[in-house]
Amino acid sequence: MKIIQLIPGSGDAFYCENCLRDCTLFRELHKQGHDVLRLPLYLPITSDELGHHLGDSVFFGGINVFLQQKSALFRKTPRWIDRLLDSPKLLKWVAGLGGMTDAAEMGNMTLSMLRGEDGQQAKELDRLVAWFKTQESPDVIHISNALLLGVVRRIKQELGVPVICSLQDEDIWIDALPEPQRQMVWDMLVERGNDVDAFVAVSKYYGDLMRERLKIPADRIYVVHSGIDTENYRQADSPVDPPVVGYLERQCPEKGLHILIEAFIILKQNGRIPGLKLRAAGGSLATDKAYLKKIRQRLTKENLSAYVEILPNLDFGSRMDFLRSLSVMSVPAEHKEAFGIYIIEALASSVPAVQPRQGAFPEILEATGGGILYEPNEPQKLADAIESLLLNPQRAHELGKQGRDAVLKKFSVEHTAREMVKMLESVK
Repeated sequence: MKIIQLIPGSGDAFYCENCLRDCTLFRELHKQGHDVLRLPLYLPITSDELGHHLGDSVFFGGINVFLQQKSALFRKTPRWIDRLLDSPKLLKWVAGLGGMTDAAEMGNMTLSMLRGEDGQQAKELDRLVAWFKTQESPDVIHISNALLLGVVRRIKQELGVPVICSLQDEDIWIDALPEPQRQMVWDMLVERGNDVDAFVAVSKYYGDLMRERLKIPADRIYVVHSGIDTENYRQADSPVDPPVVGYLERQCPEKGLHILIEAFIILKQNGRIPGLKLRAAGGSLATDKAYLKKIRQRLTKENLSAYVEILPNLDFGSRMDFLRSLSVMSVPAEHKEAFGIYIIEALASSVPAVQPRQGAFPEILEATGGGILYEPNEPQKLADAIESLLLNPQRAHELGKQGRDAVLKKFSVEHTAREMVKMLESVK
């Protein structure tokens, strides 16, 4: 099949689950003999997200999108000026500032993008359609998330090819918007969703949620779990000593790092696990600095700074080493997440997971048998769950092994790619 995917880049600023999902999947689709091309949107694709794409070309460059929203002048600028603003180095620098990913300030821009040909960024859509017309027509176009639905109507009118849309965590972004934009965005998604041939959710939990919120007919929504390249993951040669609790996600409030910190403080105060450490990786934006500063101050107050390591976003090889350095993984997200590929990564390294009983986490841990659940947003409950594993290394080992075996069988990218192709062929 010839597949073109529209994928927002993350600009290297933080651990981006959607980017990892898309790049791993489409790299595997190409490996399986499909003609796959990815078009980066907003920001460049990060350095370790290998695969076929248009080099440094970025469509809907984040700076241009922002300026076109703010001023009519930039909706008429010549391409040579837009190209300067689409410089990968400039876009990556702006990505680190985080302003373009602050949902509370992005309601009007989100609505404009969803309006597509009628929005303030129509010039960017014209450029995208013009590029498509220079290419051989694909069998299917795949857009990475529902917030890109504004491009679908024009693409289908001009090209007449099927368009599918992945679904993952859009609700988190939208529900953080202020009213009345929040409801307006949901209403616009319902309208624009009618242009899509099929939706594919990363979990049954999220598929059920979005089927209701977007009013999607049951026969137009599928579930394909995210997968990873399991060949790259290895378990540690020997048990980690002293034990290490791990965290792998963006270091921000909604992902619950502060909850894990409080649970870690409880564990240290209990004193039943000598030498216990915590390592948190995944990176952050400039807007997260104040949050991380409070976390460091909290650790200093408890005289625990020496036991906690807060790491930046890690490249692929460093992430593998990080996972092997852990005894247990926990990302105590405050919201109900659509998936959690970091769980799959941890289990592939035989590291058991401790996750809140909400969102897709029960679904993932039931499918893998690789961890335990606790009641969400309760540091004491989290501490108790982590301690129950660390005080019983044999059980932790069994959960890690069981989880790894299940990931190799059910959550490999090879399996995910085959399931995705079945779905694509059914709507082609």
